[in-house]
Amino acid sequence: MNTMGDGTRAVRAGLPEPEQFEPTLPGPVFAAHFHLSGEPVGPYTYGRDTNPTWTHLERAIGELEAPGEPVETTVFASGMAAVSAVLLSQARTGDVVVLPDDGYQALPLVREQLEAYGVEVRTAPTGGDAQLAVLEGAKLLWIETPSNPGLDVCDVRRLVGAAHAAGTLVAVDNTLATPLGQRPLELGADFSVASDTKGMTGHGDILLGHVSCRDPELAAGVRRWRKVVGAIPGPMEAWLAHRSLATLELRIDRQCATALTLAEALGRRQGVTGLRYPGLPTDPSYPNAARQMRRFGSVVSFVLPDRERAERFLTELRLADDATSFGGVRSTAERRGRWGGDAVPEGFIRFSVGAESPDDLVADVERALDAALGES
Repeated sequence: MNTMGDGTRAVRAGLPEPEQFEPTLPGPVFAAHFHLSGEPVGPYTYGRDTNPTWTHLERAIGELEAPGEPVETTVFASGMAAVSAVLLSQARTGDVVVLPDDGYQALPLVREQLEAYGVEVRTAPTGGDAQLAVLEGAKLLWIETPSNPGLDVCDVRRLVGAAHAAGTLVAVDNTLATPLGQRPLELGADFSVASDTKGMTGHGDILLGHVSCRDPELAAGVRRWRKVVGAIPGPMEAWLAHRSLATLELRIDRQCATALTLAEALGRRQGVTGLRYPGLPTDPSYPNAARQMRRFGSVVSFVLPDRERAERFLTELRLADDATSFGGVRSTAERRGRWGGDAVPEGFIRFSVGAESPDDLVADVERALDAALGES
């Protein structure tokens, strides 16, 4: 299966062997308990531990994360459940954890919890591989690349090499890229983590996350954490996620191509500053992105002169919803500063490109910019 194209792999990933008169993708299994006589051994014993619907999805994601390689994947009720499972299953009192200071908005909450448990947390920016400077003595390095919402990209191989030489584990938040854009395990990371609420499922109607790793012992720790805290996905969500994976390449290819077209159009606009997209050859992150990414993602960020004009731009959009999250088939955009957790200007826009026709979407953005910036 390692020789198959991404589209074929996405369509076929995780499917069971064909059985006469059975569906190709079995429906969701709703069960809290299973028939279990005698000794409690076997694949399915209790619904908080395992579920056949999770198994199919976990196999599917594993095939995308590391085609042809042995990998263990654990799915969670949300992306933050997956993030927390890695950090809180690995770090102990007295350990050092390195986080990005420009990562996902909820990471500071995780930092507070780690520090409450007696874990020392150090932070540094994603850009320029700055986390290297605070790596000494760390138990775990957490990388987010591209970073959200700033879209900086670090050199994963370089960071992994330095971390492993020092005995440090490495986890990569791969949410923005998805496995079709970047494969952290192939770049040497110990954990590949993602919020599958975003591009992996792509329809804005499921909360889900996953952790993939090659080391069975590390995987067992993550899986045990899920059992202890009960951060399990519902079987319907898991089934919908698996179904959604079939269109992953179709969605991602359209979104990435349109994102580049949009970024190029934004680069020609007066009044638009701070433009970031890793796939633009002029972007500061492009050299790293070109070395380690296979697709550059669906998110473009830029800055409008002030809050008022950013809000006017969002109001004028017709083909992008003013909503948080990203990676969906319907474009979304938001003034990221409204949440208060990101160090961004008041006019900072995070734009998630959907699967609309490129010409229509770019025209809509151009028209909204004209209205917001006072151009005819």
